[in-house]
Amino acid sequence: QVQLVESGGGLVQPGGSLRLSCVASGSIFGLYRMGWYRQAPGNQRELVAVIISDGSTDYADSVKGRFTISGDNAKKMVVLQMNSLEPGDTAVYYCNLVHRGLNYWGQGTQVTVSS
Repeated sequence: QVQLVESGGGLVQPGGSLRLSCVASGSIFGLYRMGWYRQAPGNQRELVAVIISDGSTDYADSVKGRFTISGDNAKKMVVLQMNSLEPGDTAVYYCNLVHRGLNYWGQGTQVTVSS
């Protein structure tokens, strides 16, 4: 059974920074993809950033240059460093793992950007 445990999030002022972490446990081997999605009230869940276990990454256009995703294969961990946060980044952020064709989700963590 694969489980994802998230940490980080919270309230920050515009222009501030936050760091989200996610650790996966369970039987994970070979190629996999981990990353972050977010969902604001009234909106669909959208991709923020993902990293594949070979190191390749992908970002939403709206966060390029502000967010950085990194991974640790040994720890099955992914970290999202979010800088220059904007009110539009306010959402529930979900950790995601794709492994052997299956999708796994974390419980979600709230990020609120407000003065």
